[in-house]
Amino acid sequence: MFENLCFFGYCLHELNAGSIFFRLALAVLLGGIIGLERGIKGRPAGMRTYMLVALGSALVMITNEYMAGLFIGVDPARMGAQVISGIGFLGAGTILITRDRQVRGLTTAASLWASACMGLAIGVGFYSGALIGMLFIFFITTGMHRLDTKLLSKSRSIDLYVELDEAAHIHKLLDHVRTAGMKVTSMESVRPRYDDESRVALLLALHLPTRKPHYELLAEMNEIDYVNFAEEV
Repeated sequence: MFENLCFFGYCLHELNAGSIFFRLALAVLLGGIIGLERGIKGRPAGMRTYMLVALGSALVMITNEYMAGLFIGVDPARMGAQVISGIGFLGAGTILITRDRQVRGLTTAASLWASACMGLAIGVGFYSGALIGMLFIFFITTGMHRLDTKLLSKSRSIDLYVELDEAAHIHKLLDHVRTAGMKVTSMESVRPRYDDESRVALLLALHLPTRKPHYELLAEMNEIDYVNFAEEV
């Protein structure tokens, strides 16, 4: 669709000064669009990170295409394959585990990897694939986020962080949960957030008997006398 376009007299499908500039500029633009959305939401990787990932990936493919024209027998996809596997170290750096054992940054890591693939497509001159891919990446990170949140907010499974006044109340809480028809699928004792030695903090994974808004369950938990604090994680 876009591969046969010309840019100031330069064919964008061929490797020349005009197409190189266009490819790198397009990689920076599309990577920045995805990164801007992530940065607005306060994610570890923002606009500049995505710009650099897409730009570097595009540059790798341009270099690979240039080498394939100079040397016989060079695999034009070899360097790109290293980008796809090597980008994992950067994505791993955005995955964080909070003190509540909550994992954050998985979507950011996945979108970084997808942005690298988008950059490879731009670098090789596959503009239509890169643009369509960017639209899908942007839709998934924005539009699907609301749908995902809505579905999870009424699921029958919920993970809770609960602080109790003292350890003796753990059995009371478990009895309350079972009486309400909920099933404890896992329980772990963790350090209270404010290092108050008199309190006990638990991570509870519960399975609810019926679907209900999670905010209603949290409100019920926080109304219990011996529960100091409860929130979904």
